[in-house]
Amino acid sequence: MLTATYSIVAMSVEQSSVRTSVNALHQLVHSTFEPEEALSPRQVDYACEAMQRLYDAFGWRKVEQFLIPALRKVTRAADRLLEELDRIKLAAADTMGALFERVRNAGVESPAQVQNFCCEADAFCDALLTRLEREERELFPIARAALSSEAWFAIANQIIVGERDRPAPAVPAPARAAARPAAPPGQAQERVPLPVH
Repeated sequence: MLTATYSIVAMSVEQSSVRTSVNALHQLVHSTFEPEEALSPRQVDYACEAMQRLYDAFGWRKVEQFLIPALRKVTRAADRLLEELDRIKLAAADTMGALFERVRNAGVESPAQVQNFCCEADAFCDALLTRLEREERELFPIARAALSSEAWFAIANQIIVGERDRPAPAVPAPARAAARPAAPPGQAQERVPLPVH
């Protein structure tokens, strides 16, 4: 089962990279935004863009693109878990959407609004981290038991082709943004891509 091992390792490396990106946003929210009385439009835009990019990158992971479709084809054993994982991802999307709508209508101009913003950003990050953990703890073992050597070979082939053909999406680095949360107007904040796979 060399192809299964290769595929699981490739997905685990990607999971670790995504986790690092989510934790960086989580840290930015706690260390830079939470102590503030109000957030500037630039800070809000930066955090919202980081959330959107993380969510988009989350959907392009190997687990989503290759493993889950392969499992759906060969077994019903994972159906309940997959439904729960879908609900977790939907909760992250709903939280992000509600946050975007709220800041579009009202900004983040008071301590109470800052706290609400940080709580919703926390909930978004927590949902993604929960999904990653459950995939690794519950989904990977089901996949190892349910998928045939041929299915693992097909997944490994898709991973190799995908790595060769797909450029890495750039995710703003929240940790770097924390170092310069209030860049002068008209001056762009430094943005460094975090790896997401």
